[in-house]
Amino acid sequence: MNYVLALLLPPLSILIAGRPIVALIVFIVWVPAIIFSGGLTHPMFILLAWILIYQSGEERRHRARMDDRRD
Repeated sequence: MNYVLALLLPPLSILIAGRPIVALIVFIVWVPAIIFSGGLTHPMFILLAWILIYQSGEERRHRARMDDRRD
């Protein structure tokens, strides 16, 4: 679901992925980029959001595997 949200609002999906500082920086850059480029830079922010969402999922899976090994 977060990947679909990244198509429309990349900064919000980055925030949901657990990266609040990166989300704030992306929002500050994303708004003027959308206004001045007419949306041409939007795919770049979508790609960034997808990479960060995937990375947070991998970190979660890695932590779960480590917790399972301790038990």
